[in-house]
Amino acid sequence: MSVTLILGGARSGKSALAERLARESGKEVVYLATARAGDGEMGVRIAHHRARRPAAWRTVEECLELARVLRRECMPGRLVLVDCLTLWLTNLMLSGAEPLPETGELILPPGFARERAALFDLFEAGVPGELVLVSNEVGMGIVPLGALTRRFVDEAGRLNQEVAARAGRVILIAAGLPLVLKGAPC
Repeated sequence: MSVTLILGGARSGKSALAERLARESGKEVVYLATARAGDGEMGVRIAHHRARRPAAWRTVEECLELARVLRRECMPGRLVLVDCLTLWLTNLMLSGAEPLPETGELILPPGFARERAALFDLFEAGVPGELVLVSNEVGMGIVPLGALTRRFVDEAGRLNQEVAARAGRVILIAAGLPLVLKGAPC
């Protein structure tokens, strides 16, 4: 399995780069979307992403069970583009996280650890085909207010580190300019 991780901030060009790599691969493309349209603004963002995808790409929407869908969709001659890991992480965290009343510490739902482990088990087992994962680099700014937001930044950083360690190529993008951190140039 060939794995590329593309990291960047909001509006950095990470999704556009992932889509370009998918188009240039010459492979059948499956776009695995993890977003939920929880409000009108997010609905507009999702519509924008849908509109720029080539009609030949098949879209699969899955906001929680990422590893299950990857096991089904990854195969020889196919590129699966996941956009994005941080929205998937958000969905996992918000699917039942509870703060402890005494400390405010956030206790994550049981599905969080299970789904994360399933993703890393998939990497260890290997799946055929090519996988391009998009994720936000969120830990480069100020420390956020609120326990939930701080926990999200921590968990996103851990997730990105673990995926990067397993990926053959890691690209950081800022202002539309890619910087290859690991692996082949893009």
